[in-house]
Amino acid sequence: MGGAMAVTLVSLAYPTMLGLTKVTTAQDRVIANTQWGPLTEQDRDFVVKVRAAGLWEYPVGQIGLQKGTTKAVITASQHLVDGHAALDTTCRKIAPLLNITLPNLPSPQQQGFVGQLKSESGKKFDTDFANILRMTHGSIFNTVAKIRSTTKNSLVRALADQANDTVLDHIKVMEATGLVDFDQTLFNQTTPPKLPDSDLTPPPPPAGQPQVVLTPPPNATSTPADINGLTGGGSGASPGASPAPTAS
Repeated sequence: MGGAMAVTLVSLAYPTMLGLTKVTTAQDRVIANTQWGPLTEQDRDFVVKVRAAGLWEYPVGQIGLQKGTTKAVITASQHLVDGHAALDTTCRKIAPLLNITLPNLPSPQQQGFVGQLKSESGKKFDTDFANILRMTHGSIFNTVAKIRSTTKNSLVRALADQANDTVLDHIKVMEATGLVDFDQTLFNQTTPPKLPDSDLTPPPPPAGQPQVVLTPPPNATSTPADINGLTGGGSGASPGASPAPTAS
């Protein structure tokens, strides 16, 4: 087995209708049979979603380290950078094995969150930081649980296990800021705006563009999922083995 990829169907195209809440009407449709189990549309889109989440939350964490005015906001920012760097490593390890194309940019909606927080400062930044991140993590938490309970693919399960721990940790550190307006945040979480699919879909990377790498902080405490037992010790994917731009 080694780490050789065993995808028996056609190469997986970049998901063209990937939304944060809905992908297609047949998310459980098997799109590839791999040596790690069948891969469904929702499995593939989950890997892309985790990658896209890191592409905006990691830089927001960096912004929070610079702009946060309380110790709790600084701590939450550290957890964002640390957790998403580790998740990103796992995504970049398993994506080539499952023949999944990863984005290099988050969705337009997610880019809008980054732009908003970049433009703010002081208590306004702290408050919006905590509420936006609590809302988005609360929204994805249910998705993680669904994937973990339904996927038949062992690599996707490993990512879901890691994502479950990371998302719950991030929910807790946002709540620990004392700034979360639960009534408003939960309303926004359960009644999201009806945006066009194009706003919810990470753009596919241009052909030949180097893969963006979310670099772990020097004092990293989060670790990527250990998939060596699943891939025979050699995944064939070595994130960072070739020069790649670092997200900042």
